[in-house]
Amino acid sequence: MKFTKPAWVMHHDNTVKAEEAKRLSIFSVHVHPDDSRIATGGLDARVRIWSTKPILNEAAEISNKPPKLLCSLTMHSGPVLCVRWAHSGKWLASGSDDQVIMVWDHDPNAKGRVWGSDEVNVEGWKFLKRLVGHESDVTDLAWSPGDRYLASVGLDSQIFVWCGFTLDRLRVINQHQGFVKGVCWDPVGEFLATQSDDRSVKIWRTKDWEQEAEVRKPFEDSPGSTFFRRLSWSPDGAHITASNATNNKGYVFIAAVITRATWTSEISLVGHENTVEVACYNPHIFLRNPTGPVQTSNICSVVALGSDDRSVSVWQTKSARPLIVAKEVFERPILDLSWSWSGRTLYAVSSDGTLGVLDFEAEELEGIAPFSAQKQYLHKFDFVPPPIPEGYSHDVPVTPQAQCQNQSSQVHTGFEQAVNGTSTGERVNKLVAKRKDKKRIQPTLVNGSGSGPSTSKPPAASSSSSSKPNGTSSHSFGDGLSTTASTSSTPILLQPPPLTAVAKSKQSSHAASPVSSTFQSAFPFNDDFMDIDSNMEVPIESLGSNVKGKRKADSWEEGSSKPSKSRTLGGDRPREAVEVKPIPGGSRAPRPSEGDGWGILRNVDLLPAPSTLTFLSTKVEGGEDLFEAKNAPADGGPYEAIYVSGNKTQWLDYLPCPVVLVTATSAFCAAALQDGSVNVYSPTGRRLMPTLALGSPCAFMESSKNSLMVVTTSGQLHVWDIKSQKAAFPPTSVLPVLQSASQSQIVSTSIRPNGSPIIQCSSGIAFSYDSNFFSWVKVGDRWWSEGSDAWQGRQRVNTQVNSRGIVASMEGDLRTPVHPDERSYLPPDDTSKPTWWSTAMTLGHLETRLHAAKVLDSPQEFKQTLLVYAKKIADEGFRAKAEELIKEFFGPLYWRPGRDDQWTPSVMGFSKRDLLKDVLTIFARSKTLTKLAMDWQDLLKKACNDD
Repeated sequence: MKFTKPAWVMHHDNTVKAEEAKRLSIFSVHVHPDDSRIATGGLDARVRIWSTKPILNEAAEISNKPPKLLCSLTMHSGPVLCVRWAHSGKWLASGSDDQVIMVWDHDPNAKGRVWGSDEVNVEGWKFLKRLVGHESDVTDLAWSPGDRYLASVGLDSQIFVWCGFTLDRLRVINQHQGFVKGVCWDPVGEFLATQSDDRSVKIWRTKDWEQEAEVRKPFEDSPGSTFFRRLSWSPDGAHITASNATNNKGYVFIAAVITRATWTSEISLVGHENTVEVACYNPHIFLRNPTGPVQTSNICSVVALGSDDRSVSVWQTKSARPLIVAKEVFERPILDLSWSWSGRTLYAVSSDGTLGVLDFEAEELEGIAPFSAQKQYLHKFDFVPPPIPEGYSHDVPVTPQAQCQNQSSQVHTGFEQAVNGTSTGERVNKLVAKRKDKKRIQPTLVNGSGSGPSTSKPPAASSSSSSKPNGTSSHSFGDGLSTTASTSSTPILLQPPPLTAVAKSKQSSHAASPVSSTFQSAFPFNDDFMDIDSNMEVPIESLGSNVKGKRKADSWEEGSSKPSKSRTLGGDRPREAVEVKPIPGGSRAPRPSEGDGWGILRNVDLLPAPSTLTFLSTKVEGGEDLFEAKNAPADGGPYEAIYVSGNKTQWLDYLPCPVVLVTATSAFCAAALQDGSVNVYSPTGRRLMPTLALGSPCAFMESSKNSLMVVTTSGQLHVWDIKSQKAAFPPTSVLPVLQSASQSQIVSTSIRPNGSPIIQCSSGIAFSYDSNFFSWVKVGDRWWSEGSDAWQGRQRVNTQVNSRGIVASMEGDLRTPVHPDERSYLPPDDTSKPTWWSTAMTLGHLETRLHAAKVLDSPQEFKQTLLVYAKKIADEGFRAKAEELIKEFFGPLYWRPGRDDQWTPSVMGFSKRDLLKDVLTIFARSKTLTKLAMDWQDLLKKACNDD
């Protein structure tokens, strides 16, 4: 990897002579789809377009062919906060402090001297349209896939959606309560995500521009002082990485990874020492196994983070550690990041007014897939974008892949390809950079020391570290990654474990002062070689024992023929296929006889024990790793519990008796043994808890996040919180569940992340245990299907819990009777049903769903059900029920925090009075409750103003 920081890329005050000009902040950077140019926006109120070849190629930089600065655009009257190229490369959009969005198009006749300065535009761009409507600074812009839409956000707390073809305003969304500082699109165009200073990320549906979800938890304690909150959507559509999130009540700065469909954030990227300002995904998907198929289990992504701690980190989703961390390469916070469309170059800009470029080798970003593979993979979402306005089209230029494959040594300085088939329309200039197939990687020297025969050592007086005392300072990042910078005068080669990422820091000879850079990397190079120029002005001894210009990527053990690898417990043993079949006579552990003195244990088991199989396997929740158990080892040895990642055993454990059930989450693994004991392991194989002796074998075992549930054959339910290592409630019997209906059997079990168990019975009833009441409660019942208008089971079944919600999904499972002889409670003839049958059943069903959503911790379903419930009350005109509901959510008239602890102001994470606003809006639209709603709306408004 090579790091470059061209000093000539800068925004400056044009009223001052160039040699006296002060470097001004750069707020935004974006790469053109053909990788030939970048656009930057800065404090000088200008958009500047630069060639990328002089940045990446030293010879082109010296020869000034092609020219470094291609164009300066001067139509804005305030600082330019965001620049974004359209995917077609045809247009450039810029947003400014002057509240205006400019869309620029190429104009061959606009070349020449820039008015009011000594600069000369070697290519011309004209403003195509001026988009007005924002009432404050425009902070971020984003083009949707295919350039169907352009979204803009700003400090007026509004989101504008513009047509990507006509550039007309289509929609204004103003549901954020704070400055909106980030926006991004789902790669299939189904959703739009925005991030605001109101400490939320909101996801909007593009089909109706209504809110799909709101994520608040990771941002509850985030600081509101950041300039931007730029977020990014992964190219496989699975995740959003959002900036400015925190853990541990605001003491740990993170980037939050939000999962599609569930819209929850359980993954955090931890390590930056200050607020994360921007996240940016590589546009390519990556294959874990480059020879494998393009499918979910084989896909990962690469995301870069820029932080106020002046560092840039690059992460790959298949690894818990960052691929690389660049520290102290900027003097002020990172404000924007942009990946090249080739996927190998990352551009970063800072408020110190500099541009930094991380140029990766192909081996360092292994498994990169072409855009055609991404397009094929995204078909699984089955999203059909809206039609294109008649008479409009975007002409897409040459793809980055074709651009890289058809590189030419000739420097293109003209505009050769017409757009829309005409010679007089807009044209796109393609500056093709010639790259060699194999690059030499040179080490980075601290104190600004260059490398290579043509680099001279800068004078000590201009060194950025000359004022520091000799010594060593260490900085840490993530889990065990550290960077050590020496301030002594001796050049030192940076070699962070496990692999030295040899980087070249190139400073232009025009730089006023050199910049010291420090890097870290953990690229999995395996046994590949790296070429290193043997004619370097650095101590060759720094490279290790191999001094002939080449070295292995991994460290060598003395006297060994292979590089050393990190050991795993059982990793050196080849995996063996085991035939899955029942073990005869192995269905349960032997029970004590009557003469053993243990007669109290001879009660008949309520539940049957599962069959003991020769092999069990389960996928780790939220990942591709496997937790397995072998009850018939090939060598006849002891029973085994095994954790497998890919094809490699990460750890194993030997057990005294067969395993009957296994389960695993990202936080722990659990194995239930035939003798009634349970072992709980960490993902690395450590025993998190003592072996639990439950007295009888496990009939069911489920897990979710940090919660583990076990139901024994004797009918005892156990639930533990593995993180806190405590039981959620004392062991309780499932006998009340089985006795709720005659001949009832348990057909399925599950557990929610909050520790609430769910048991579905053949009687068509689903139960959960409420620790607040120390009682079993019904959370679903097929009874409601006989008359409730809100019964979800009547609708088309979707087995995706994440897309429907747990309560709706559970009702879908209860839709079909288990036994064919089950009949309805009443005859199908509607004339035989009571007068208020449907109304009473619907209200009772909705009230049950409200309680179920609370018990099972499903906030969105609670809110949705509440609004449907209010609508039903309004339609029926039940004033007494409406008043009671209003008073429950309004609370005491003169309630203040701390005065009345008997009433809580929130429910399920929502403010009760905020929910009441939506309820009163529904009541106000009814024919009978309008006056009641208006009176309470006035009262609620006064109470909120008093607060």
